[in-house]
Amino acid sequence: MTSIDALVKEVRHSGKRYHEFLRVPTLSAGVYVLPAGGTDPQSPHREPEVYHVVRGRARFRHGDQDRAVGPGDLLFVGAGESHRFHAIEEELVVLVVFGPAESTA
Repeated sequence: MTSIDALVKEVRHSGKRYHEFLRVPTLSAGVYVLPAGGTDPQSPHREPEVYHVVRGRARFRHGDQDRAVGPGDLLFVGAGESHRFHAIEEELVVLVVFGPAESTA
């Protein structure tokens, strides 16, 4: 068992934006941290995913839709769909779950 705060510390320590903390064949999970004013460089994934915004505020573009997101928001993105966070007002901490596990290739 761990906490979101401990996972965020691991992200910061690694110098990366994403830290995967769980991987089994049927799913993977990680924490994604984007700084205020930062950019989200991700591209579409091969697997569907669910985002849970833990803290922070930004906008989320998914296909033709664009909406404000904040703590408690849940977002679903289908496999191969274009999406990204932008206009990040406050450091964004997001729990990410892929099912099946995110491909590494």
